[in-house]
This record gives sequence, C-alpha cells and structure tokens, in this order.
Amino acid sequence: MMAGFMSYFGGRRDAKQSSRDAIVTLRQQLQMLEKKEEHLQKRIDEDLKKAKANAVANKGVATAALKSKKAKELELERLQGTRFQLEMQINTLESASFNAETMSAMKKASNALKDIHGTLNIDKVDATMADIQEQTQLANEVSEAISTQTYAGIDIDDDELKRELADLEQDELNERLAGADHVPIHHPAGASRAEDKSKQTEEEDEEAELKRLQAELAM
Repeated sequence: MMAGFMSYFGGRRDAKQSSRDAIVTLRQQLQMLEKKEEHLQKRIDEDLKKAKANAVANKGVATAALKSKKAKELELERLQGTRFQLEMQINTLESASFNAETMSAMKKASNALKDIHGTLNIDKVDATMADIQEQTQLANEVSEAISTQTYAGIDIDDDELKRELADLEQDELNERLAGADHVPIHHPAGASRAEDKSKQTEEEDEEAELKRLQAELAM
C-alpha cells in the first residue's frame, strides 16, 4: 500500500522489488490467457462437432458452425500472440533482474577489494619485501657470527680428543664385560678334559662378546 502511494507521487521504488512485482503481474496475466485459450479451444471443438453432425442433414447449421469456429480460431491466434509477448517480457525482466543482481554483487566485491587494499600500492609492497629480505640477511649474519665466536681462542688438540674417546670406549667395554661374567662351574674329578674344553669355549664366548661390543660402539 505504501509502495503504491509512493509510486503515485513519484517516490523512488526499489528496482529489484519493482521487477518482481512486474513479473508476478505478467504471470498472473498469463494464467488468465491460458484459461481463456482452453475455453476457446473447447468451443472450437464443439463447433467442429456440430458442423460434422449437420454436414448432410442441415448444411445451413453446419455452415454457421464453421463460421463460428473460424472466428474463434482467429481469436485464439490473437490470444496466443499476446501470450507469446507476455512470455518474452517475463524472460527479459528475469534476465535483466539477474544481470542487475550480478552487477551489484560484482560492485560489492570491487568495493571490498578497494577496502582491503586501502593505501596499499606496489611501491609499498616492494619496500616491505626489501625490508624483510634485509632483516633476514642480517639475522643470518648475526647467527653465523655468534656460532663462529663460540670456540674462538680455544686451542683444541684433535689427537688428544681421539685418545680420550678411546679411553672412554675401553672403560665402557670393561664395565659391560664385568657385568657379563659367568658363575664358575664345578666339575667332578676326572673331568679335566671336559673342563678345559668348557673353559676354552668360555674364553671364545668372551672374545666374541668383546668384538660385538666393539662393533656396537663403532657404529
């Protein structure tokens, strides 16, 4: 009601709402035309049936029915032409409304991009990237200088380090072998040969264990 009042006095209406109202009105008119076409088609069929029924017995009635049929067919053609025009208008309005909404969305996106970029420009981007690169290079140089100065002024003898490492390896081997000593086994008298063989086997096992430990430490 208010929209019609404003429109009457020249008030500005929303274009989207105006388009929707026009499409609704056109579709309502289409429905009326379709009903009228259906009614006319029924009457045309009735005239044709009447003309066929009187074609032999009463030619005058048959002729009148054909004339009525012809007039109704002309009216039906006019209605069909009108319906075609209404459908074209609906399609045009829908397409125009879609295009307008698309342009509105694109404009909002453009404004959003402007807000995001703000005062940003390519010169500022280049300057910022240059600052980042400079600070990164400076950080790398500082880290390198710190790591280089860590052992500055300290005289380290590599041979001494190797000897100390060898001593540590030997101490570790001794501790492991001490923990792996076997409990002595007492054999009956007269089994000296078997005892010698067992002792030899034990020595071989210890030697094998020593080699295995050395191999583990070398890895």
